[in-house]
Amino acid sequence: MSKKAKRQNKALKWIVGLLIIVILAVIAIWPTNYYIEEPGQALSVGQFIEAKGKKPQNYYLVTVSVTRQPASILQYLWSFTQKFDSRISSSELLGDQSNSQYEELQNWYMETSQQNAIYYAAKKANLNPKLKYQGVYVMDVQKNSSFKNKLQIGDTVLGANNHRFHSTEEMMSYLQKQKIGSNVKITVLRNNKKQNFTGKIVKVAGTNKSGIGIQLVERVSVETNPKLKISAGDIGGPSAGLMFTLTSYEYFTHHDLAKGHKIAGTGTIAPDGKVGIIGGVDKKVVAADKAGAEVFFAPTDSTGVKKSQTNYVVAKKTAKQIGTKMKIVPVDKFDDALKYLKTHY
Repeated sequence: MSKKAKRQNKALKWIVGLLIIVILAVIAIWPTNYYIEEPGQALSVGQFIEAKGKKPQNYYLVTVSVTRQPASILQYLWSFTQKFDSRISSSELLGDQSNSQYEELQNWYMETSQQNAIYYAAKKANLNPKLKYQGVYVMDVQKNSSFKNKLQIGDTVLGANNHRFHSTEEMMSYLQKQKIGSNVKITVLRNNKKQNFTGKIVKVAGTNKSGIGIQLVERVSVETNPKLKISAGDIGGPSAGLMFTLTSYEYFTHHDLAKGHKIAGTGTIAPDGKVGIIGGVDKKVVAADKAGAEVFFAPTDSTGVKKSQTNYVVAKKTAKQIGTKMKIVPVDKFDDALKYLKTHY
């Protein structure tokens, strides 16, 4: 083979090798249709409390980390090497929502859990909390609504046609009196700014009543004396409800329930003190253990799952797998967690 041919052959090998590297790199970063969930962090609830005086520091909420964008092929494959990582499809996580709509919904869940926690803790502390109506959250916009591409999930409807409402019933009553097909101007709060949108009154799907064609839930704020506010930043979802309630209750009562022990846990909180099931409890147990928690409160609620799949059962199983000394404590309602703390500390 001539020197020229050898040089050409060598150059060809370099080009082929470079192409293979480029192709592998593209494949590695190419997005899949899956998001990766993994253990997050255990964070002291006290840092999120805005109130005068001493704030409890021994209660920890625990997060699950979810990739903000669909995982790359490389991330997807790597997740199989991580024991507590999970892969969740885009349709399962988002449904028919966009990323921004999903985050808005998670923000609503978080705000609701904060308000429920403060309300129940204050009520339990005999402080006579008051609920103040703020408006209604837009949870979904129906297909026949003329506001379909105007209103967004997470918007707060404040009024209509320059009428400011003071309850959900008042808003629905006003809209139901309007003629189908008539124009209506809706005032909403979005990103803390008021905006107006114009559309038409329609027949609400599944009813014979007039409305603007949205699914809604009431938005309220809680007023207590002393004042207390929870601001959890970018953390979303309802799963910190129980830990918010414990922290708020200790602040209101000035009782040192934890006695210096590091208490973690999870679970939603209802206005009546019921603790509800959440997702990713195995990852939360791992995160709590890494943070050195001594106790982990886990809901026994079996809503939508078999009793063998409750948060408490899964948490116990996970604790055994990782060999933690952290105590897994079952809770059905707030009083169960309160009783445990009073009994043991």
